[in-house]
Amino acid sequence: MKKATLLLLVVLAVCFSANAFAIEAKKEIKAGFVYVGPVGDAGYTYAHDQGRQEMEKLPYVEPSTFIESVPEGAESARVINGLVRKGHNLIFTTSFGFMDATIDVAKRNKDVVFMHCSGFKTSENVGTYFGRMYEPRYLAGIVAGKMTKSNIIGYVGAFPIPEVIRGINAFTLGVRSVNPKAEVRVVWTQTWFDPGVERDAADSLLDVGADILAMHQDAPATLQAAEARGAYVIGYNSDMRTFAPNAFLTAPIWNWGALYTKIAEEVHNGTWKSEQIWWGMKEDLVRLADFSDKVPADVQALVTEKAKALKAGSFHPFTGPIKDQQGKITVAAGQIAADGDLLGMNYFVEGVQGTIAK
Repeated sequence: MKKATLLLLVVLAVCFSANAFAIEAKKEIKAGFVYVGPVGDAGYTYAHDQGRQEMEKLPYVEPSTFIESVPEGAESARVINGLVRKGHNLIFTTSFGFMDATIDVAKRNKDVVFMHCSGFKTSENVGTYFGRMYEPRYLAGIVAGKMTKSNIIGYVGAFPIPEVIRGINAFTLGVRSVNPKAEVRVVWTQTWFDPGVERDAADSLLDVGADILAMHQDAPATLQAAEARGAYVIGYNSDMRTFAPNAFLTAPIWNWGALYTKIAEEVHNGTWKSEQIWWGMKEDLVRLADFSDKVPADVQALVTEKAKALKAGSFHPFTGPIKDQQGKITVAAGQIAADGDLLGMNYFVEGVQGTIAK
């Protein structure tokens, strides 16, 4: 009897130790972030950093590290390697131009999880993530289409890549859904963050009669231009209304914390796997900022109803018929553009005034 009791105690001790080991084996997260701009840009990088801080609230996430204003290209590889050497086991690289460097560093560090924002290359320890920002872009377009008086809406765009083109097209489709006479004029800056260049581009659009501006830029310069000239403005990335209290209408914005906490939880629990994440308003990764009091109640109601349909999946902004600038049908009537076509979008829809540099 004593031997049996002793044996039982030994078995229980072993089981308890195994459970304790399993609990301890859950990975503590030491995360690193590579930013293309400064945290103080009030826009894209600022929004990512808000998400980083949200993730840090998880009890198993150590204080994280971020490196800001990292040039895209070869320099980013050095920065990513530095995070690996310092023991980071989860690394987020937050700009398209970091893609190849992320893949290269990941090949030599299989024990580290890498997540690359807006790219298309993956491996066993590299996943990608982005948001369906075209959804709130479309909604913002409805606001602009309803509120323009000149029927000229300016759009300050960074680079002519699919991400930006897709946003311009979605915005224009929203504009034209309520105002077929309106046009969206695009000026390229060839930069993500350069307040001076962005301000000049915004002013050039105001000079040709735009009474509402929109943007795909990281600085608040476009908002400040609209505020100074008595125009309205649609922001981007984060709620920048403090920079244009009289001009701000709304903004498509990011909620990166929803995704960053999910990734950290998966890595911690050992359930993470490489995938290509593309969340939308349904998952709350992208949102439309609260309306300012400049937006009429009937416009707010119209947009709110369309937002419900988007979240429910009963409406898609890229539902045909859709024509390009030359009048050619690109999405047939009743059809919805495939994700692959959206991710590689390289044409402007009807209603956009501007060219895409090849």
